[in-house]
Amino acid sequence: MIEELILSLIMMFKSLGYFGVLLALCFEFIPAEIVLPLAGFWVANGEFNYIGMVLAGTVGGTLGPLTLYALGRYGGRPLVVKYGKYFLINERQVDAADRFFDKYGAGVAFFARFLPIVRTAISVPCGMTKMSVWKFSIYTFSAMLPITALYIYLGMKLGENWEEASALFSEYMTPVIIVIVIGIVIYAGIKLYQKKRQKDANLIQVKERN
Repeated sequence: MIEELILSLIMMFKSLGYFGVLLALCFEFIPAEIVLPLAGFWVANGEFNYIGMVLAGTVGGTLGPLTLYALGRYGGRPLVVKYGKYFLINERQVDAADRFFDKYGAGVAFFARFLPIVRTAISVPCGMTKMSVWKFSIYTFSAMLPITALYIYLGMKLGENWEEASALFSEYMTPVIIVIVIGIVIYAGIKLYQKKRQKDANLIQVKERN
């Protein structure tokens, strides 16, 4: 029932062309996992251009998370927990995103987009910590571009079986996720090293003053 309603909304947005796809992705309750493969099917049918659809999907996939970013920035955690369900986010996801952000810093706005559980909710702690909206948008756009391109490509190749794209996407993304995890570990290591150097520098300055 819910899926049929979502599909009806997507078809309504389709009448607006590329802008309609962009607009559909601005609403977090409309899963990109449905919109993008279906858009790929439309591209395969010659109704849209691949590059144009990837661009529209990426911009929409960047604007959507800004809603959650704003909710975190201006409403704080209580408001997110209260209204997060309307964005398909529960408190467990917010908790996981909080821990992830605390551990790895601002770079998670990019890395977390590739990881389950935290990829949607990560916008919340980014907003709560008042991370630069421009930095957040650039990180999000950079992550959404390859994700969008792959989903649409799979939808094109699968044709009428576009609904199978999510399962295939997971297979394709497994090696990417491994690389991302390695990148996160390296990133965290660099951050710890920088903190240690800063701490050592502060100790040296204290000793010199004494």
